Amino acid sequence: MAEALPESVAYRDTPVPPDVSHLTTEDDQPVDNAFQDKQCELLTEALRVSWPQGRPFVSASDVAIFPMASDAAAIVPDVLLSTGVEPLEQCHLKENRSYYIWRFGKPPDLVIEIVSNKFGGEDSSKLKRYAELRVPYYAIYDPELHLSSRPLRIFQLTGLSYVEKVDRLFTEMGLGLTLWSGEFDGFQEQWLRWVDAEGNLLATGLEKSNQERQRAEQERQRADQEQQRADQEQQRADQERQRADQEKRRADQGAAEIEKLRQKLFELGIEPDS
Repeated sequence: MAEALPESVAYRDTPVPPDVSHLTTEDDQPVDNAFQDKQCELLTEALRVSWPQGRPFVSASDVAIFPMASDAAAIVPDVLLSTGVEPLEQCHLKENRSYYIWRFGKPPDLVIEIVSNKFGGEDSSKLKRYAELRVPYYAIYDPELHLSSRPLRIFQLTGLSYVEKVDRLFTEMGLGLTLWSGEFDGFQEQWLRWVDAEGNLLATGLEKSNQERQRAEQERQRADQEQQRADQEQQRADQERQRADQEKRRADQGAAEIEKLRQKLFELGIEPDS
């Protein structure tokens, strides 16, 4: 894991936070397309819904990263993830709207850019900029192959520049990325999805709800099967008891018949064999 920028640590320890009133934190520009909007929503929602509880993190889409409280230009990734930090309260306040590195004390652990055309600089200027910010991991998702023959490329910061990773795992975070074809919010696409350390997809809210409903239905079915087995066992026990009662009645009737015969023989003066 790369260390935070020295200036970010210095700002974090400064008693009086820098003034941010002059910084532009929103440009009110729409995202490039509906797919990109849904893709960002899918990534941030799955983290919020399914990442292990008790692990503080900040995940956001289209939120500016500021390297310092100055006029230096911010950069706005499609998705960012920063672990080990607490979300800032009152996010409507300007000083909490963006990812100010001096506020969090570190750059994000991972940024993701989703390519929509050939002119966004995702594998050139943006790659260089994220390296300058010391972001440990950078992922480029290029679903239409505008920049490469591979839809997903992941880079790891080594020294002052990025080296492309062979795998898609972020071991320190217990996360990974994968490509998944399916439906999300009514759109049937190939999506970029989070996976856990074992390669299992992090579920969205609807998927998690469906999983819980399926588990509840499976539990109900198991309970019904257990009840059926218990009922069958009870029926077998009842049948065994009925057979035992019948055997006892037959035995009692046989003993009564023998006793009657013995009594009749005795009346006739015949000594029955004992």
